[in-house]
Amino acid sequence: MRNKLKIFVPALIGALMSVGPALAGPAGDVRSAPWQLWLQEPGSPTADRIVAFNAQLMVIETLIVIFVLGLMAYIAIRFNAKRNPVPSKTTHNTLLEVVWTVVPILILVGIAVPSLKHLYFADRTQDAEMTLKVTGNQWYWSYAYPDHGDFAFDSIIIPDDELKEGQPRLLSVDNKVVLPVETNIRLLFTSNDVIHNWALPSLSVKIDTMPGRTNETWTRIHEKYVGKTIYGMCSELCGVNHGFMPIAVLAVSKEDFDKWVKEAQAKYASDDIKTDDKVRLAAAGETR
Repeated sequence: MRNKLKIFVPALIGALMSVGPALAGPAGDVRSAPWQLWLQEPGSPTADRIVAFNAQLMVIETLIVIFVLGLMAYIAIRFNAKRNPVPSKTTHNTLLEVVWTVVPILILVGIAVPSLKHLYFADRTQDAEMTLKVTGNQWYWSYAYPDHGDFAFDSIIIPDDELKEGQPRLLSVDNKVVLPVETNIRLLFTSNDVIHNWALPSLSVKIDTMPGRTNETWTRIHEKYVGKTIYGMCSELCGVNHGFMPIAVLAVSKEDFDKWVKEAQAKYASDDIKTDDKVRLAAAGETR
């Protein structure tokens, strides 16, 4: 039985891990897919750690489920009324009660220690090479690059009737965030109105944008994502158009990022980012 479990559990986990990447979006996209069972392919150091930790937890959870189901089946068969016409009068067992209290505590402590390590690892970046400021609005995102001339722009969902071929519905935006790969990026978050949540599963970034407060985390996009668009969504119920606040991050090389910054500085430096028609509609609370 033990040998079978040693073969079954890793095989099950491997199968689940293979389903996620196999069901990823089209080439150039990094997003979830219908019927995806596993986490998205990790695209940052934080995501690497979380995906690996999740696989470890899956082993622990699988063993616990197998143990509990096996124990229940054994009890149902061994101690049924037919085999035990006279029920046991045992009311307690001190040793057993200590064991089933201490063992779960040890398991939870064993899970908590690495969990806290991962939490603090994702908290703040050391030696940040650039900063991206994210501001949540009802119902669009604003982005600013304070280390590159402090230019800013809005990123708004593209309506269905304006989608071009190949653009994913409910995920495409008019202005993508552009970030360089293999760069320590400090991410700052705030909000102009209600609480939103900026979530990019493949980078394991998920943090609230709160009015009157600045939250911080960091990321470092892996080089394998060069040229790909990483998609996410607002993950905090923020009003009637909550489901229309997609996030689109284009990962580029450092050289291409420098070129884009020069173009963006010229494009957005003199723009009033609040005057776009779609921004006015969103700010006025128009529904789609």
